[in-house]
Amino acid sequence: MILFLGILLQVSAQEVKVEGYFLQDSAKLGERIGYVLKASYPKEKQLIFPDSVYDFSPFVLLEKKTFISSTKESMTVDSAVYYLSNFELDPSLFLTLPVYELNRYDSVTHFPLEAELKLKLTLDSIPEQLVFQENNVYQPIEKKWNWLLFGGIALIAILGLGVFFWLFADRIKKIWNERNEKRRWKRFQKRWAAATQNLKNENSMNAADELLGLWKGYMESITNLPIKEWTSSEIGEKLEDIRIFSSLRSIEMIIYAGKTSEIQEASDYLLEVAQEKLHEKLSKIKHVRANH
Repeated sequence: MILFLGILLQVSAQEVKVEGYFLQDSAKLGERIGYVLKASYPKEKQLIFPDSVYDFSPFVLLEKKTFISSTKESMTVDSAVYYLSNFELDPSLFLTLPVYELNRYDSVTHFPLEAELKLKLTLDSIPEQLVFQENNVYQPIEKKWNWLLFGGIALIAILGLGVFFWLFADRIKKIWNERNEKRRWKRFQKRWAAATQNLKNENSMNAADELLGLWKGYMESITNLPIKEWTSSEIGEKLEDIRIFSSLRSIEMIIYAGKTSEIQEASDYLLEVAQEKLHEKLSKIKHVRANH
């Protein structure tokens, strides 16, 4: 049965084409840029684009502009433009936004190829003629540097840093990874609380889908498992926890059946599972660090 569902999902994925690209190759720091997301799919299918709840980092979402769907020869084309800003100093940044295909019992996530945006650095123009200021006040001449002494000190400092890095590189790396995981967990907790409250207030299909996408994305990053590609039943089976399946299904009922359900218990349990996986990863990091 699972193999049959996998074949159906693979055929469905072949019918959906998703494309994403920036409207320009490069941009200045903080400049408003457009990212186009297009989807072509059979008209009987239902697709959902990300909204403001989605994590666009390292970019900042300024505005989302949607367009009316067009259908021709049983194929529908949807598109949206996301206006973003970048405040990172990386030479190149990459972005790929998902499109969610809603099926009867589960959803399929489609990603386009990553779009690259390069950082454009600008400098003030140099004047054609230099203007010098007259000054007849005596200026003392500084003494010359003792370059031999300076070079020796620099060499000793470099060797010292090299030895320090050789001795403690692994430990520093593990500490840094542990710190990053804890910071990422705090960000996930805040976004999870906001998405859960949004689902309680709206009780809509979009809000439920965003909540599930947020949880699956974090679980995939913390476990290195293809959580987004699995159905709810497969997630419960792979993680050996039937309550995960029931919690996901209670939220999915809002998406697929439009039913109002009590989501607080399901939301709390999914958050608890994510925290357990975080603790498992932190334990592995500490174990490796202790061995070194």
